[in-house]
Amino acid sequence: MKPVRVDALATRREESSNVIESRVEPVTLVEPLDVDEAPTKRPRRRRRSVIEWLIVVVAAVLVSLLIRTYVFQTFYIPSGSMEPTLLIGDRIVVSKLSVELGTVHRGDIVVFKAPAAVLTQCGDNVTDLVKRVIGLPGDTLTSKGNTIYVNGQPLAQPWAHNEPLGRQIGTVTVKANHYFMMGDNQPSSCDSRYWGTVPRSSIIGKAFVRIWPLSRLGFL
Repeated sequence: MKPVRVDALATRREESSNVIESRVEPVTLVEPLDVDEAPTKRPRRRRRSVIEWLIVVVAAVLVSLLIRTYVFQTFYIPSGSMEPTLLIGDRIVVSKLSVELGTVHRGDIVVFKAPAAVLTQCGDNVTDLVKRVIGLPGDTLTSKGNTIYVNGQPLAQPWAHNEPLGRQIGTVTVKANHYFMMGDNQPSSCDSRYWGTVPRSSIIGKAFVRIWPLSRLGFL
């Protein structure tokens, strides 16, 4: 009887060991899954962050281009024709919407596309000019000595400017949608006295603030 009991116990031990092994095997199969999943998630996150940064950069460039095209633009002053208001090396900001949606007034400082006659009359091969608006559409301008007359009345010039007037205006009647421009450095400015009036469509915008140098930072 004893040998039979020993065989039974051995059989039970083998069965129990098989049970234990079967319980352990599923655990060893799960562990590699955790190791394999982590590397696949990291490249996806990196790819997503790169795409998000690209979207931010592209959006920023587009916004800056839209602002420069339709709202504001900076300009560099290369000459002394607007002294003492604007000096060589100054940088100004121009508002384009103030012309597109607003009104051009006498005394405004504006940037505009240079007329073709600037090259022949002034010898300057430039694209843009900055001057002050002196005559509005329909005005008749004349000058005598250092005094400018608009529609028979002396023009008040509260802004800083250099005299003598220099070249006389003669008699000019400003056409519709055109403007008569002059530099504040009147004896040295090549302006509408030389190359005529400027159409409104050529005006880029109004200069409203000087941003450089910092020592001269301020509104115009």
